[in-house]
Amino acid sequence: MAQTRPRSKASAVLAGLAAAWLAANAGAADWPQWRGPDLRGTSPERGLPVRWSAQENVAFRLALPSGSGSTPIVSGPRIFLNVADGDTVFLWCVDRRSGAVTWKRPLGPSAGHAHRKHNMSTPSPVTDGQRVYVLTGTGILKGFDMDGRELWARDVQKEYGAFGLNWGYGSSPLLFEGMLYVPVLHGMKTDDPSYLLGVDAATGRTRFRVERPTDAQVESPDAYTTPTLVRKGASTEIVVTGGDVVTGHDPKTGKELWRAAGLNPGRESYNRMVASPVAAGDVVVAPSRVKPMLALRGFGRGDVTRSALLWSTDQGPDVPTPATDGTLLYVVNDKGLLWCLDLATGRAHYGPQRLRVGTYSASPLLADGKLYVINEDGLTSVVKAGTAFELIAENALDDYTLSSPAAAGGQLFLRTKGTLFAIGTAAR
Repeated sequence: MAQTRPRSKASAVLAGLAAAWLAANAGAADWPQWRGPDLRGTSPERGLPVRWSAQENVAFRLALPSGSGSTPIVSGPRIFLNVADGDTVFLWCVDRRSGAVTWKRPLGPSAGHAHRKHNMSTPSPVTDGQRVYVLTGTGILKGFDMDGRELWARDVQKEYGAFGLNWGYGSSPLLFEGMLYVPVLHGMKTDDPSYLLGVDAATGRTRFRVERPTDAQVESPDAYTTPTLVRKGASTEIVVTGGDVVTGHDPKTGKELWRAAGLNPGRESYNRMVASPVAAGDVVVAPSRVKPMLALRGFGRGDVTRSALLWSTDQGPDVPTPATDGTLLYVVNDKGLLWCLDLATGRAHYGPQRLRVGTYSASPLLADGKLYVINEDGLTSVVKAGTAFELIAENALDDYTLSSPAAAGGQLFLRTKGTLFAIGTAAR
């Protein structure tokens, strides 16, 4: 545990400025986790930009030392980035108004099971507005205050065994009511069981570690997914996908409450999962490896494979996680085919609709009546939200892109291999 130090005068001034900024921008929405404020790939922001380039309609650009699948996280006047630089992974804090780096903190080594679409900075940070938490692909989990003071640190692999995923660890932590949920879903390169880890966000201590059994074969136990929340009235469950199944868990204990099979009906050996679940109310949409994608009703008990199933489709994504406003579900596959489905029934309003030819790994953003979809070439298609397809604009940044876009304060934040772009007018 890090020692608490008195605040410097500079820190106090910065804290005062941050408080004033937050008071003046109380109506602005943050982007606190990988899939945004409601975990559905959506934002309530208005007045977001429609057209830009690498030179036009850019509030700032910040040079980055490497690419990453990690998404920018925005909290008030701060942007947090998980960054691999040389032989170390760092957490960066960036001033949202100027694009200047406020502080950098080392997390751990950047060496590990990396490949073109993954390095040790892949997991996205998460914040509650008071603290920021970050996980690396090597299993280093740390908590910081907003001034960059380390509060606690954990080494998940050292404590619980080596990660055994074929392509390296890439899940982002989920933060909910003071708990960090860290899934470790693996099996290709280990005989150790998969598990869900619950960590107290304030202290860094383990609240629970619950094994999550699976009979998936070869690479199919591996999942790179991030948990989500399903809600019904005042009740909430944690939903995890991977290892051929969907499971619902008690947020306080991690206990498995229900389980649905069906994500790998053919019992394929290489059915690893990348796209994460998304939920609206008590409906969970669970992608697999393209087919099938299932829609399930949460809050069942036991085996709900049949009883909870609302609909299924073989036109799901592999890598991009869908976005939903609670009524419509937008699905983009790796080839740039777009569907708009009715969330309740799975009926297609349109699709497959071809976007610009390319490879699509980033997850779409739904905000301000528009869907933002960026491909690996850095080209963002802006599509009108709704049941009829309408392409509004195409905007090129001409740089390799894996990171999903974020929205906050009337701006878009796009991370390419070499640059963080703040798109839109100066921060408000």
